[in-house]
Amino acid sequence: MSSSAQPKPHIHVACGALRDADGRVLIVERPAGKIAALKWEFPGGKIEPGETPREALVRELQEEIGIVAQACRPLILFTHEYKERIVTLHTWLITGWDGELDAREGQRFSWQAPDAPHTLDVLPTVDPILRALRLPEDYVFTPPDADADRIRAGIPKLPRGALLRLRLPGLGDDTYEALAASLCAPAAAAGLRLVLDRDEAMARRIGAAGLHYSQARLASAPSSRDDTAPAPLLRFASCHDVDSLRHAERVGIDGVVLGSVAPTATHPGGATLGWDGFAALAAQSNLPAYAIGGVTPADKGRAFAAYAQGVAGISAYWSRSGS
Repeated sequence: MSSSAQPKPHIHVACGALRDADGRVLIVERPAGKIAALKWEFPGGKIEPGETPREALVRELQEEIGIVAQACRPLILFTHEYKERIVTLHTWLITGWDGELDAREGQRFSWQAPDAPHTLDVLPTVDPILRALRLPEDYVFTPPDADADRIRAGIPKLPRGALLRLRLPGLGDDTYEALAASLCAPAAAAGLRLVLDRDEAMARRIGAAGLHYSQARLASAPSSRDDTAPAPLLRFASCHDVDSLRHAERVGIDGVVLGSVAPTATHPGGATLGWDGFAALAAQSNLPAYAIGGVTPADKGRAFAAYAQGVAGISAYWSRSGS
């Protein structure tokens, strides 16, 4: 007589990425005697029945490393399946805390720069969190009909550190590449990372930071990525359903754009997700997700509450830049 396999236990964990004034984040070594002993992870622990993720985070960090989290917000929600269990991590970014670090379980600490190579033996749940920590809160798209002068005038007024997607579908490849090449220096001077819409070869020729795939183009994205290059390209994708999210994850996309969250001026009667729908769709992916469609930088609080990376948009950024 055959018996069906027992489902794996599914555990929900709250963990925290403590970030110091230098931008480094704390990872800790799991103590001897625990599952995955001596591997490194972000600190935290199991969410108990009746606890919110934030309550569990505060309790676990106080018990484990002796600090009380103060300034914190959701960062990324993702699920990892181990051989014997499934773990969903409710990950929070912590920029302020009370108390001094105390190795209450005898564990070692290490402060790491998120974008620096590390040699520690980490759990597989560390890399998705580091990916989110490397990305900014703002993803700016150029107006599709903007000319070069308007883009150049607006660049210095955009949020420093933002991603800037050169979204100009009406331009031929040669004209697009020439414009992109001319924008690399001003974008870098303004602290922006330029993202192109065309192909990887073009992005590498001009020294762009990344590449963006529409959902239609995502199907033809390379199934592997070259992270051995001196400056590996960031790769982003627009996704509108679970299937495209799964594909984005399989081909190594760094972040996704999901929407439309709310009605927009260009599509006032179009289908929208709402914030609950956005959160539900984002939870189906293990990738950082930007909310787009009828949102502005003022909506970041609502976006973070849904475990979004941040917000993406066009008019909200160029209008506020005065360009």
